Amino acid sequence: MDFNLPADLTAYLAELDRFIEREIKPLEEADDNIRFFDHRREWARTDFDKGGLPRHEWELLLRKAKNLADAAGHLRFAIPKRYGGKDGSNLWMAVIREHFASKGLGLHNDLQNEHSIVGNLPIVTMLDRYGTDEQKAMIDGSITGKYRITFGLTEPEHGSDATHMETRAVQATRDNVKGWIINGEKMWTTGMHVATHCALFARTSGNDGDARGISCFLVPAKSAGVKVEEYMWTFNMPTDHPRVSFTDVFVPEDAQFGEVGRGLSLAQCFVHENRIRQAASSLGAAVYCINESVKYARERKPFGKALAENQAIQWPLVELATQAEMLRLLIRKTAWEMDQLTQAQVEHTLSDRVSMCNFWANRLCCEAADRAMQVHGGMGYSRHKPFEHIYRHHRRYRITEGSEEIQKRKVAGFLFGYMGAGKH
Repeated sequence: MDFNLPADLTAYLAELDRFIEREIKPLEEADDNIRFFDHRREWARTDFDKGGLPRHEWELLLRKAKNLADAAGHLRFAIPKRYGGKDGSNLWMAVIREHFASKGLGLHNDLQNEHSIVGNLPIVTMLDRYGTDEQKAMIDGSITGKYRITFGLTEPEHGSDATHMETRAVQATRDNVKGWIINGEKMWTTGMHVATHCALFARTSGNDGDARGISCFLVPAKSAGVKVEEYMWTFNMPTDHPRVSFTDVFVPEDAQFGEVGRGLSLAQCFVHENRIRQAASSLGAAVYCINESVKYARERKPFGKALAENQAIQWPLVELATQAEMLRLLIRKTAWEMDQLTQAQVEHTLSDRVSMCNFWANRLCCEAADRAMQVHGGMGYSRHKPFEHIYRHHRRYRITEGSEEIQKRKVAGFLFGYMGAGKH
């Protein structure tokens, strides 16, 4: 088996690097935009006068970078050619995401809000696989910013346990139009402040705990009865994570997204591609922290002796570097296998591997960032270095989406045979 990256992939990485230097870096350095990435980043990005929401200038800058990337043919890399993409594989995306994150903070790729010049666009995949012709017509607009579709799955009382959701949708007719009336509440509905629609999951049949009986609806964000109750201030700011209530919200039948009662298939479609790429990004951020620590340890000479000569500095970094190398192989192998299988096959035979990659990469990144802060001493934990930002973001990953507990539960399900084929 050849473990070397294909020549066309390494050539594309070089092309992306040239594009970053030619078009993204100048934008990052113009008009003091570097304030969004240096020690001022949290304050520059956060509009505290508007409840902690992202500043308009920050989001506008991200949009400018995406537009440049789209014009250059990079933003849509991972989506089908019929939508202007390049049919990019999960393996290539994993390599690209690691490569970008290993460069550190920058306008080319910002993990706090999943921004990248090579877009991670799971909503496009959902629309393509499950949408009606009218819904598929939203794909281009969801890339260019005309549409912003949020993800309404998590609930205040149930967290990552989607099968016990209390949001309900019942069939109804209003003004001679057949449709659904939806009541419930969602949490962490990221991006609702600029959303045009919410992909809202609600139980339409069955009992609490049943995987079947949950449906998804594309609900216009300005519908009567949709209300942002509060924005949750989080571990890392700004926040675009609200608690949203849905009170007697009526949607017509054509708002149905995917098959009635099979809504969790859409959620899984979103999750698997998102989490293998998230794992690759976490690995890249860990590699950045490790490399910066090694570099600093060689340069820093307290008491006339380089830090790098101390085994107390060497050994933890050796362990982290070893874990990174092993994790890289697992992520790339898993991503390659995902490319060979259908979504249903991934769910039944490979889902545990995706979970392994996800929770271990998040943990590794936190440990690498924590070690980098220690190696760099006083400046290490200041905001003049990026390590605290990386630590907080990836520590959040370990908490949100059930990334630590839920991923382990899935691995255990495969390991002990009550999920998938029990192949281990």
